[in-house]
Amino acid sequence: MAIVIPHFHNTVNRFEIFKTAIEQNLAGRKESVLEEIQGYLRLEEIATRLYKMQRKGELPLRVTHNDTKTSNVLFDADDHRHLSVIDLDTVMPGLVAFDFGDAIRIVGNTGEEDERDLSKVDLDMKKYEAFTRGFVSTVGSLLTENEKKTLALGAVAMTVECGVRFLTDYLDGDKYFRVHYEDQNLVRARCHLHLARKMIERLDEMQAIVEKYC
Repeated sequence: MAIVIPHFHNTVNRFEIFKTAIEQNLAGRKESVLEEIQGYLRLEEIATRLYKMQRKGELPLRVTHNDTKTSNVLFDADDHRHLSVIDLDTVMPGLVAFDFGDAIRIVGNTGEEDERDLSKVDLDMKKYEAFTRGFVSTVGSLLTENEKKTLALGAVAMTVECGVRFLTDYLDGDKYFRVHYEDQNLVRARCHLHLARKMIERLDEMQAIVEKYC
């Protein structure tokens, strides 16, 4: 299978791009977001762990969707049955944990992705468990032991990756993501940083739920 978007979930590369954006400071915004910059840099090791494992041959590449937002699934309006997965232009080789994790980033967030009030942002463990139960019951028998052991970590990696992309775009002057107000990318970055920290606090509990259904 062909690589549709090179380095799409290459978290190592995402951090390198982030560091370049910090150095160049194209929009002159760096000094106002030093706290957020340092917050993400402290999470670089945990966010890049899965990609580095794959590069070492410790995690296999699978055919993955790579953009597992709930908006990319069609449901029946009456009985909520799953009808189809859409937006298949990003289907390419990837990590199972990244598909799992990106879905949790959306499904498990108790707030919106651009929620200003961070007290509203947390990981909904009931939704996390429900999604994990469905996911693992479907594909769990196909996964390697390393894949099972790193599913929960995928949620952290994808939340950090997306937040780094938002903050990178903010530093560059909002050139990639569509924004509806001036600091929306910064609000998104702060929200994702907060959510990632909440996930890290619960990472052992999250992984225990994976193992429960494996």
